[in-house]
Amino acid sequence: MSNPWLKKNPFLSIWLSEANRIAGMVRGQAAAQAKRQVNAAVTKAASDNLKTLIGATTPASPKAKPKRRR
Repeated sequence: MSNPWLKKNPFLSIWLSEANRIAGMVRGQAAAQAKRQVNAAVTKAASDNLKTLIGATTPASPKAKPKRRR
């Protein structure tokens, strides 16, 4: 007597294939979003460091005198 749990089930196969496809799509979108966030953080950190470095090496500019009102 054959075991009914070992029979092929086309509906289960289709369902698992779709679930796997959706999980892969979600995983790909999450990885892409994480990569975008990392790139944005690295760019901002590099920009902030460059501004700090340039600001430390240049002399402070004198403040402009306020214009007198007549």
